[in-house]
Amino acid sequence: MDINYAEEQENELEALQSIYPDELEVVGPGQYQIAVKSMDYDLDPAAGCRCLLAITCPARYPDEAPQIDILEEPENCVPLEVEQLMETLQAEAEANLGMVMVFTIASAASEWLNNHCDELRRRKEEEAERKRFEGTRVSVETFLKWKEGFEKEMSAMRAQKARDLEAARRNKLSGRELFLKDTTLVDSDIKFLEDAGEDVKVDESLFQDLEDLDLEDDELAELSDT
Repeated sequence: MDINYAEEQENELEALQSIYPDELEVVGPGQYQIAVKSMDYDLDPAAGCRCLLAITCPARYPDEAPQIDILEEPENCVPLEVEQLMETLQAEAEANLGMVMVFTIASAASEWLNNHCDELRRRKEEEAERKRFEGTRVSVETFLKWKEGFEKEMSAMRAQKARDLEAARRNKLSGRELFLKDTTLVDSDIKFLEDAGEDVKVDESLFQDLEDLDLEDDELAELSDT
């Protein structure tokens, strides 16, 4: 059965114009230019990829592969990567001989660009992670600056510790001061005897000269035991 190549191409063109209303430009019979871009290109062109494909279909297309050219190379690609993209598109054309394939070729280009952008993001994240762990390289100047700050911090800590010890020393009560301050040391024994039913009489004269005594903690403990 003979194939009407002109009709095949005409039907494909109608489909392409519906799919790519803004991206497709018809240059001549069987000659198309299609702008292909990654999914995130419109959101962030600097991080995305876009290229302009030129596809020329021969008279016996689709039984013969179309000619594919990249008129505008994609952003963020080195020459070797552009060659890899071209090889991918040509392999796609050879695999689809006998079927209209302009949409298939454009879709393969779009998928390649998306994968390439994903790879670029992965590399960027790995580089940022590497730099984060690597930290700032130490030079003589940066070390001396750190050393100066460290010594100031340690000096301030030692001064604060000395102030804390002095304050603790001043706030420490002697045995006599503790006895005079905590009246429960006297009242507790009296209350114990009263609870036992004994009539307690305190000879106040025994405590008249208490303030003249310099009792240490051990002596105060012995006094309270008696």
